[in-house]
Amino acid sequence: MIRYNPKIEDGLNQTQVNNRIKNGYVNYDTNIKTKSIGRIIIGNSFTLFNILNLCLGLLIFSVQSYKNLLFLGVVLCNTLISIVQEIRSKIEVDKLAIISSNTASVIRDGKNKIINIREVVLDDIINYKRGNQVISDSIIKEGVVEVNESLLSGEENSVVKKEGDILYSGSFIISGKCTCRVERVGKDNYSSKITKEAKYIKKVNSEIMKTLNKIIKVMSIIIVPVGIILFLRQYNLDKNITDAIISTVAALVGMIPEGLVLLTSTVLAVSVIRLSK
Repeated sequence: MIRYNPKIEDGLNQTQVNNRIKNGYVNYDTNIKTKSIGRIIIGNSFTLFNILNLCLGLLIFSVQSYKNLLFLGVVLCNTLISIVQEIRSKIEVDKLAIISSNTASVIRDGKNKIINIREVVLDDIINYKRGNQVISDSIIKEGVVEVNESLLSGEENSVVKKEGDILYSGSFIISGKCTCRVERVGKDNYSSKITKEAKYIKKVNSEIMKTLNKIIKVMSIIIVPVGIILFLRQYNLDKNITDAIISTVAALVGMIPEGLVLLTSTVLAVSVIRLSK
């Protein structure tokens, strides 16, 4: 990789900028994308637990015994709570971004320009003054500033930075002004590395959920033969198909841990929100 060392009064020229963009040395968005709201709704609606209860509900509906469909209320509550809590969790996790600024003041072709931070390239010359947030790791070429790095280090004390020092992305200029050259962009930025550690997506590895899913899978396997046996037994006793279906579904619903699923999903969702804060 060829590094440029432009004069601070001139900055990069357009040819150099185009070359940087072509080779991917641009300050692209490194935020990890969470699931869309549509995927959250679909994922929480079409679960084995819901499908199992829906099949039982359709059997009750087929015999027009609508008052016995109340057990679907628990299923609906569980689904709605899961959807709402996961959307809230998504919103909280999406807020885990260190960089809040949208624009940067750069010098290109000898002119001062205001550009989007995603258009900043490696070796760009950037001007910072009081109140600005550092959007990309940069080395000071001229000037002295006092910066607040509390978002990065947790330390509230300000730090004085002078020529030759590194300004880390995510820190704030609280006094002075300086001109810097961009040293790192994209995922190489210090703030990007911190965000990657704090905000990531992985499958749930909860022992409670794993055990609960195993129970539901086992139940979905045994519920069919058990249901057939219960139905035949009840039908032989009453010779009434409606009563046989209602009795069979009532017995099968009692075998499914609906309340446990509702409680567990709610507790886990609330935990994610608290952890993200």
